[in-house]
Amino acid sequence: MSGRRAYLDRGVGETRAVVTLNERPERLILYRDEDDPRLVLGARLVARVATVEPAIATAFLDLGEGREAILPFKPEARPVRGAALEVEIRSEPRDGKLAVARMLGEGRGAPQLLAAGPDALETLRHFAPEAEPVEGREARAAADEAEAEALETIHPLPGGGSLAIEPTRALTAVDVDLGERKGADAKRVTRQANLTALSEAARLLRLKGLGGLVVVDLAGRGHDGAALLAAARLAFAPDNPGVAIGPVGRFGTMELSIPRRTRPLLDLLRQPGGGLTDRALAQRLVRRLEAEAAAQPGARLRARAAPAVVLAAEPLTRRLAERIGARFVVEADPARLREALDVGVA
Repeated sequence: MSGRRAYLDRGVGETRAVVTLNERPERLILYRDEDDPRLVLGARLVARVATVEPAIATAFLDLGEGREAILPFKPEARPVRGAALEVEIRSEPRDGKLAVARMLGEGRGAPQLLAAGPDALETLRHFAPEAEPVEGREARAAADEAEAEALETIHPLPGGGSLAIEPTRALTAVDVDLGERKGADAKRVTRQANLTALSEAARLLRLKGLGGLVVVDLAGRGHDGAALLAAARLAFAPDNPGVAIGPVGRFGTMELSIPRRTRPLLDLLRQPGGGLTDRALAQRLVRRLEAEAAAQPGARLRARAAPAVVLAAEPLTRRLAERIGARFVVEADPARLREALDVGVA
């Protein structure tokens, strides 16, 4: 048995798809109502070659309605400027980077969407084929837990110690810290901590949607390179095809390359300078209103939040009123901190 379970939280304005591994969140994928289907992983389109850059073996594609993607190519398959191609999105756009496409063949007509990528339910069935997706209150709790863990930087390791995961523009750094992990045999304790850390790092990187170059700073020195390499291959097997794992280096680090596919969760949930985005806070406000409405049937509710959050929540609260009735008010409070959300009976 795989130990994986699937949850589907159908919220107002977004759907959250969650996969857990041995009761811990492993994947959280957000599907927001306003997402452009042209840029979703797996979408098939007709694209027009806008420019070709032979020096970097990359073509820039016009997907229509102002959307763009890049197409890496081999020298023998160099596209022609102005040509119509049929392509598939293989990597969603991320902060400062365009989506990446792969060529399927010649296309016909103007840039257009031919087939949308998988929806939330199809995604869950792909990652947890044997699990029947759970919905409702249990799914909402699983999604909230997954989101909270995805936003953390430092994660406790089973048995003691911690794992810090910090993405940068160039790579993602993973640091293993023994902390107060105890044992009479320091070498054995360190070895076990590193093996555990590789398994947890693989789960957490999937949860956060992080890929590209990853550098793991292992604890201690004098590592069992063969055992760690075998553990890494097992831990990152679900991310294949495309995973490349290097041996443990002389400075006690292991380098990995993991395919980038979906947009990192931090791009969706956090502002560049830190703190949750107005949209993420608006979603939390609406979820709290919905929960309070279920707990207080028939009661009139009042919510207070910072003005920017209230503004971001306006289209969501209109849809919430269609679901639970217009029995709530949302007030903007200029003196309130951005992340201070207040929901209760009016």
